[in-house]
Amino acid sequence: MEKKVIGRIDKADFPALNLNDIAIKIDTGAYTSSIHCHNIIEKDDGIHCSFLDEEHPLYNEKEIIFEDYDTVFVRSSNGIIQKRYQVQSNIKLFGKIFKISLSLSDRQEMRFPVLIGRKFLTKKFIVDTELIDVSFNQKLNEDKNSIQKP
Repeated sequence: MEKKVIGRIDKADFPALNLNDIAIKIDTGAYTSSIHCHNIIEKDDGIHCSFLDEEHPLYNEKEIIFEDYDTVFVRSSNGIIQKRYQVQSNIKLFGKIFKISLSLSDRQEMRFPVLIGRKFLTKKFIVDTELIDVSFNQKLNEDKNSIQKP
């Protein structure tokens, strides 16, 4: 599979979660990927949490339920090990849907609601830190080109 060049930040869709144009930060220093949720509660039917993204009023505080999940231990950049829930989902970049593992994390102090780590990037992408919104701009151009001219 040919690797695509992705920038340091972009916007992605998460079809299984019904989330579109969500800001993502590409972080080659992080091994795993995470999504910003709070009020994470384990119930009989799965993990319930609220997705947070102030840029998207339609999605901010949207409740998401994950029926399948695992518990993992993640070491943060400051060396602290946290117990987190990890879920399987999908992400759409460059018009393709990929499987992705996401840990549920309260990223309230962070600027981006989704962090994409090396585990997902490996064998699929090359990161060019000078670029931004490469996938999103391609999506916008495809949408613009698909509009029929009279």
